[in-house]
Amino acid sequence: MGIRDFLFPQIEAAKPSMDVAAANSPVNIADQVYFLLGGSTSTTRTAAMSVPSVARARNIICGTIGSLPLETYDKLTGQHIESLRVINQPDPRVPGFTVYNWVAEDIWLYGFAYGLVLDMYAATDGGRVRAWTRVEPDRVTVDTNADNTQIIGYKLDGKAVPQTGIGSIIRFDGYDEGFLKRAGKTVTAAVYLEDAAKKYAADPVPSMVLKSNGTNLPSERISKLLESWKASRQSKSTAFLNADIDFQQVGFDPKSLQLTEGRQYVALEIARAAGIPAYFLSAETTSMTYSNATSERRSLVDFSLRPIMSCIEERLSMPDFTPSTQKVRFDLDDFLRGNPLERAQVYQILNSIGAMSVEQIQRAEDLIR
Repeated sequence: MGIRDFLFPQIEAAKPSMDVAAANSPVNIADQVYFLLGGSTSTTRTAAMSVPSVARARNIICGTIGSLPLETYDKLTGQHIESLRVINQPDPRVPGFTVYNWVAEDIWLYGFAYGLVLDMYAATDGGRVRAWTRVEPDRVTVDTNADNTQIIGYKLDGKAVPQTGIGSIIRFDGYDEGFLKRAGKTVTAAVYLEDAAKKYAADPVPSMVLKSNGTNLPSERISKLLESWKASRQSKSTAFLNADIDFQQVGFDPKSLQLTEGRQYVALEIARAAGIPAYFLSAETTSMTYSNATSERRSLVDFSLRPIMSCIEERLSMPDFTPSTQKVRFDLDDFLRGNPLERAQVYQILNSIGAMSVEQIQRAEDLIR
């Protein structure tokens, strides 16, 4: 050992065991790359949710995902298998919709989500997660290896948690750096526009100046003049000015600022950043009928919901939740079902070729149970 090694010993990073590979994950550096390129300005959830377009996008995307049932299938045969309770109701204390609604939001906003293991099955029953609940992302911090490339542990509220078993952390990795980092500049612009609209809603009259056309007025007269002018404005009564006082407007009115046009443009940009068709945010005018509403729902699934759904499906299909021979998928049948005429035509074809019986059709339409 040389003197350099003696003075500056190399500390070997702790290595995670193989049984926690499903919980640990590589560090996401996408936000760091965006920062270096000057393309990302992060914002907060509070600021983002104060913008109506963002709030509506969040409720459509995350609320829809939370309402979809999860089903378990055999990987080899595709046969439907009855799901364990932990799949559709992770936390016995609250509905499953509540948990997955917030998990979907965390993935959408931050690029990841966390869960806390509440209960485990016995080792003889597989030793898998029996109950878990969602944890706010700001409560969790990560410990990384010496190269800052691999997560080796987690802390909850600043306290280290076990890597496996009850009290351990479940991580849902997202598909990008998250909406708050990806669309930070757009959200900030929207917040400014909302603040401007609020300002002019509270005081719709542009800024005004009272100018003396003659000699300088004493301070007492100026104070009384301003008080009288302010009182007349608040009571919306008619004001009177002498010939030596001139009234001038300064600044811009809401029409000159084009607040309506600016807010509509930002709403369209938010729809693009959120990956949701602009129609759902009323950011563009379109002609919708019952028939093409079904197509819009398919577009919503393909371009908005699918990435987040895949993050949740793949995580729940990992060994600490599901046996390796099974997989978990969202059931989209009810969400994407066509109108009654379309369904009747499909059933007629399937029945004519012997693919579905009348009883099966009745069950699919909830006519019998």
